[in-house]
Amino acid sequence: MTIQEIKERTKKTSPYFFSPDTMKYFHQSMNRWTITKDGTRFKISQKMSLGKTIRYFNPMNNKLERF
Repeated sequence: MTIQEIKERTKKTSPYFFSPDTMKYFHQSMNRWTITKDGTRFKISQKMSLGKTIRYFNPMNNKLERF
């Protein structure tokens, strides 16, 4: 699973999470996401100047979850 696939699959469930304006506001870029398999979900994370963004992508419902 790539970040591009996750972005495509979450367009309806989290339409603003990967939007250019949101990414710019949080100083993030698509190529800096780290993806690891976590059971049935995928953990996506990215370091930021004020911490780290962490979400879990659930491929069963195409949603981003916090925990």
